Amino acid sequence: MLSRVANNIYWMNRYIERAENYSRFIDVNLNLTLDLREETVEQWEPLVMATGDEQRFKAQFSGATREHVLYFLTADPKNPNSILSCLLAARENARSVREIISSEMWEHVNRFYRMVKDAAVKTFDTPRQRGFFGEVKQASHLFVGITDATMSHGQGWHFGRLGRLLERADKTSRILDVKYFFLLPSVQAVGSSLDDIQWAALLKSTSALEMYRKRYGRIAPYQVAEFLVLNPEFPRAIHYCLIKSEESLHAILGSEVGRFENVAEKRLGRLVADVTYVSIEEIMSEGLHEFLDNFQTKLNYVGDGIAETFFTLRLDEGPRSLEMLQ
Repeated sequence: MLSRVANNIYWMNRYIERAENYSRFIDVNLNLTLDLREETVEQWEPLVMATGDEQRFKAQFSGATREHVLYFLTADPKNPNSILSCLLAARENARSVREIISSEMWEHVNRFYRMVKDAAVKTFDTPRQRGFFGEVKQASHLFVGITDATMSHGQGWHFGRLGRLLERADKTSRILDVKYFFLLPSVQAVGSSLDDIQWAALLKSTSALEMYRKRYGRIAPYQVAEFLVLNPEFPRAIHYCLIKSEESLHAILGSEVGRFENVAEKRLGRLVADVTYVSIEEIMSEGLHEFLDNFQTKLNYVGDGIAETFFTLRLDEGPRSLEMLQ
């Protein structure tokens, strides 16, 4: 497989996962505003801060109002990370590898983009907004199902899963960070009904509420953090995403688990070990925000390692295939 093809498949999946997770970011805040008495700027600004696009947002808008934030994260063509921009980028990556992916995958990505594009030009009220973000999540889930059912589970499929799960781990950490560090209005609110509402909304935004209650029952901040960070079985938990990402990376290279022969394997293996052996008590002692911020930095470092190992073309090189890297 050419590195160009692997790069396209990897980023197609990352962009689709990013679009889904942005819809989750927004949906959790819409759920919160239904339960809170009044809407304030602070309830919307953290969403922009969590995405890392605060500087770009401030250059375009004077304030973090509901309308500004929704447009910026959903349909702003100037924001390369808006849902619309992500789906456009995913479609272009899919177009470049149509001979590699299945026709069903290409058709779904194309329909997915057109659905978002059509919705982006309309003005809709809150019920319509919530329906739209639910449709984005469902379309993303359908893409994963179509991919698993219609694409051979070889190198290309593993590159897609690797990109999707690394993106999901990053966004799960950011959703959790928004709640814990930004959205709680005061120390006095800890343990209040407002606190419970926010944690429940957080679990819903990661489709984790039912699985969490089956394991823990009552909602408690430490246990929510433990479930979303350290659970090795829940598909949106950070630990699970890292475990499966490492499996795909070793499958791509044909290397044994436990052996680290390149920068991508070393960095991802180190991060998997960090999360595997840390306890929730250690995380909370360090500070959940500090832990998540450090995790996001390390995850970006892993992404750089994957690009360096598979995708980066040096000036003295011609077109590369993955076989040349093994």
